[in-house]
Amino acid sequence: MIISPKVFFDDCYGRYAIAAVNVFTMEQVHGLFSAAQKANAPVMVQLTPVARNYAHAGMLSAMIGAAAKIYPKTVFSVHLDHGNEEHAFDAIRTGDYQSVMIDASHDDFETNVARTKKVVEEAHAKNIVVEAELGVLSGVEDDISIDEEHSCYTKPSEVAAFVGATDCDSLAVAVGTSHGAYKFSGGQGIQFHILEEIQNRLEGFPIVLHGGSAVNMGEIERINNAGGNLTEGAAGVSPEEIVKSIKYGVCKINIATDTRLLWTRTHREFFKNSPELFDPILPGKEYIKEYEKFMLQKFDLLGATGKAEKLRSKQTIVTRK
Repeated sequence: MIISPKVFFDDCYGRYAIAAVNVFTMEQVHGLFSAAQKANAPVMVQLTPVARNYAHAGMLSAMIGAAAKIYPKTVFSVHLDHGNEEHAFDAIRTGDYQSVMIDASHDDFETNVARTKKVVEEAHAKNIVVEAELGVLSGVEDDISIDEEHSCYTKPSEVAAFVGATDCDSLAVAVGTSHGAYKFSGGQGIQFHILEEIQNRLEGFPIVLHGGSAVNMGEIERINNAGGNLTEGAAGVSPEEIVKSIKYGVCKINIATDTRLLWTRTHREFFKNSPELFDPILPGKEYIKEYEKFMLQKFDLLGATGKAEKLRSKQTIVTRK
C-alpha cells in the first residue's frame, strides 16, 4: 500500500522515525518489503540517480510494483534520493514516486532556494512532496564525494527563511553525520545543540538525517576475515544517537551503507566457506534473510514496528501506473 510521506511525517513526528532505505537490487527489494510487512512498519524506498542508471529506472519501478503485490500489507512510499532538477522532473513525470529530493546544498543560499523552489512547484502540482537540503555533509556515497574540509553544518538562522521561501516539505540537515563509512569529526557525533535550535526554529517540521547507517564494526571485521580489506576505525551513528535524534524532529533516517556492508559480508563469507560453488542464487537467498533480519532490528530501533496499521486508515491507496 502506497502512502504519502506527508502522512508518515504527521504521524511519526517526535514519536518514531521512518527508515528510508536505498535499494539497487532484487534481493534488497525482497528483503525490505518482507521485513516491513512482518514488522508492520512503514518504510520509504529510496532510489538514487546511480541506482537508476545501474538497474534502469523502469526496472526498479517494476521491481517495486511487483513487491507491492507480493507483500500486499507493506506500507511504503517511493523517494528519489539526491537528485538534481533533471532527475527530479523525470521522477515526477513517471508517476512512480511520492517524494523527490532536490540536492542543491552545495550552492549558495539564494541559488539553493531558486533551484529547490522550481522542483517544489512542479512536484506539488502532482501532489508529490519534496525534500531539500541545507548544509553540506562530508563523506562518500554513490557519486557524491565531499571532503570534510568542504562540509559545513546547517545554520539554524537560515532554516526558517529557506523553508518559507521554497515551500519544501522536509529538510535534510548537516549536524555531524556523513555519507558512507566515516569517522565523526573530532569524535563528537551528532551536534544536538544545532539540531535542537533547528527544531526550535521549525516547530513541527520534518527533519531528515542523511548518513544514518551505524557501520557495525563487527561487520567490518567479518568482511576482512573473509578476504576483504576495508579500513577499520570507521564509525557511523550510534543507536543511542539515532533514538535521541527522533525527539528533535528527525522523522526520516536514511540507510544505505549498512546494507552494502551486509551484502559484502554475506557474499565474501559464503564463497570463502564454499569455494567450490558459483551459483549466485545461493548467497542471494542468504542475503535476503540477513537483510530482513537487519531491517527488523532497525524498525524496532526507530520505534516504527507496528505503526503501519494505523496509517492504512489515513490515506486511500495510491494506484501505481
